[in-house]
Amino acid sequence: MNKVVKDVKEALTGLQDNMTVMLGGFGLCGIPENSINHMVKMGVRGLTCISNNAGVDDFGLGLLLHQKQIKKMISSYVGENDEFERQMLSGELEVDLIPQGSLAERCRAGGAGIPAFFTPAGYGTEVAEGKEVREFNGKPHILESALTADFAIVKAWKGDTEGNLIYKATARNFNPMMAMAGKITIAEVEELVPAGALNPNEIHTPGIFVQRIFQGEKYEKRIEQRTVRPRN
Repeated sequence: MNKVVKDVKEALTGLQDNMTVMLGGFGLCGIPENSINHMVKMGVRGLTCISNNAGVDDFGLGLLLHQKQIKKMISSYVGENDEFERQMLSGELEVDLIPQGSLAERCRAGGAGIPAFFTPAGYGTEVAEGKEVREFNGKPHILESALTADFAIVKAWKGDTEGNLIYKATARNFNPMMAMAGKITIAEVEELVPAGALNPNEIHTPGIFVQRIFQGEKYEKRIEQRTVRPRN
């Protein structure tokens, strides 16, 4: 089944105010840059965004934050975004901070049809407040619920016309599990190839999870923290 749409505008058809959206990537690596930029242009508001990071002030989800388009962030690492910090501390932005492994597993569980699971991560901290606690093998665990979304928007290195995806390196963090957990999953790719061109043994996300795919026009691929060796 050919799942190719002509551009990002067609891919994001149906995205509306107050929806829940998952956005893949790790830091600024493997984020759906084209889709985020178009969401800014669309002006959709009241979004609940599920993403490991919140981008930086002038890139990634930071662009949506600056336009006050995000109502709530469900995320793990948000330390690089000054506007995120300002909105959170002022009460403008609702924030649900989750241990990184728990966030990944909650997305994976949502895609696998598992409604909830127990994990030791977060026990004894604010993360555990109001959650059921059970003991397994002498160790307390808290109950975490699965996460799903109206739209899951992911970015892959390569994809074919049937929606099969291959991610590269760090982009495999969060993109594969989020691709499984959206009612509608949109994939933007660097390289779009014909069906059958990808080695089946190298596919990370089978096309059955993807409803729309398009080739991105431009990728900046920013480095979040550039560190170089001191010169002598």
